[in-house]
Amino acid sequence: MNNEFKKIYKDIEKLLKKNTGEFISLYPGIGLSYLTFSSDSFSIHHKAMSHIIQINYCKAGQIVWEMKNRNRIYLNPGDFSLHTMKACANSILSFPSGQYVGLTIYVDLQETSGNPPELLKDSNIFETILPEKFCQDDSPLFLAGNEQTEHIFSAFYNQQETLKLPYQKVKVLELLLYIAKMDFIPKNKLAEYQSDLIETIHKIHDQLLRCMAERITIEDLSKQYLINPTTLKNAFKSVYGTSLAAHIKEHRMEQAAKMLKETNMSIAEIARAVGYDSQSKFTAAFKIYFKILPREYRKSIT
Repeated sequence: MNNEFKKIYKDIEKLLKKNTGEFISLYPGIGLSYLTFSSDSFSIHHKAMSHIIQINYCKAGQIVWEMKNRNRIYLNPGDFSLHTMKACANSILSFPSGQYVGLTIYVDLQETSGNPPELLKDSNIFETILPEKFCQDDSPLFLAGNEQTEHIFSAFYNQQETLKLPYQKVKVLELLLYIAKMDFIPKNKLAEYQSDLIETIHKIHDQLLRCMAERITIEDLSKQYLINPTTLKNAFKSVYGTSLAAHIKEHRMEQAAKMLKETNMSIAEIARAVGYDSQSKFTAAFKIYFKILPREYRKSIT
């Protein structure tokens, strides 16, 4: 596996005529590459490998990845994507901002299913979970970052030299566990939308996070951005991998947990700050999400 990846990576380096890093072997069948591109666009051609999953994380800049069957991925800082290396066998990468900084993780399902990392033995992640979720039709999946994924990916950077490899090995397992437990249905697959609509969906997402205390409806957003409500809901799910309501609820719960940990605000105040007009409704939602009551959560971290 490593020889195949090293060849692909060297081909990219040759296209860019710039040394952007190296391929790092973490486990049998699992590797990592750090990427820094300064280019407008270039094409990639490699062997179609449906048994190899590629996870791409954007740290800085932007990338538009046009694949076969008119599939297209847009990545902004914090976003990540997942697809087989059959999907990107003949593809075009373009960089609207002229640069891109990120990383790519490779997982060879054939090799890892027979020799998984010790901590993931008997998990069925490589044998059934990842293949059934992501390899059925070789279509790419786009996922917007959140606090949990950013915590995972950020640890791949800015570590002491002696700690780099241990962090890389631990965090790649954490990422695989996160992806394996992710609530995934075929509708999460990336749909084909125009870039201006994708940009609007990002603006809507940012607005919702800025105005977390407000209850903004789909109808409100539809009128504000002049988008059909059904199109808005479908586009949001395609861009962020889940429904608008579920995605914002996740952010509300994560923000509430942060406030319980870092502030002395009352639970009623925190409930209002994350958009709940009823403390009881907030408490019930928090209990469902974290499996613990807000008051108990605060006590557990003090």
